Amino acid sequence: MEAQAYYQQFERNVRIILDALAAGLDLRTTALETSLPIEVYVLCEVLNQGAGEDFALTASGVARLAEFQQQFMKHEGQTLAAMQRVLADKRGTMRTPEGRVLTKEMLIRRLEFFNEAARQVNVMRTQQALGSPSQYAGVNK
Repeated sequence: MEAQAYYQQFERNVRIILDALAAGLDLRTTALETSLPIEVYVLCEVLNQGAGEDFALTASGVARLAEFQQQFMKHEGQTLAAMQRVLADKRGTMRTPEGRVLTKEMLIRRLEFFNEAARQVNVMRTQQALGSPSQYAGVNK
């Protein structure tokens, strides 16, 4: 899937993940419990550094996604335009702890992550709806 398609599905993907969390989907035994907050943080850094946005996150864990969405919705048009600018800029770079990287590539990777996370959450919700047993792999309930 190309970057434009990921961009077009971004809001939908975030809603899918948040709806699943609101419905009680348990992410404790998945990589999403750790990766989701990190990816939201990196997305905000990309938007702040690469597009001049002003996202400030204070929540921790998966609650960070809901906090991001609230800030995103307040300035949706502005943020979507900023994302489009980043995707159109073939030379823009940003600083990371590892050095300078292309801002466009950082954004594309985040958009891909949210697309895959939404797909994974949909599979988990389907399994839950079908009554599949929870996969707790040693996690005590």
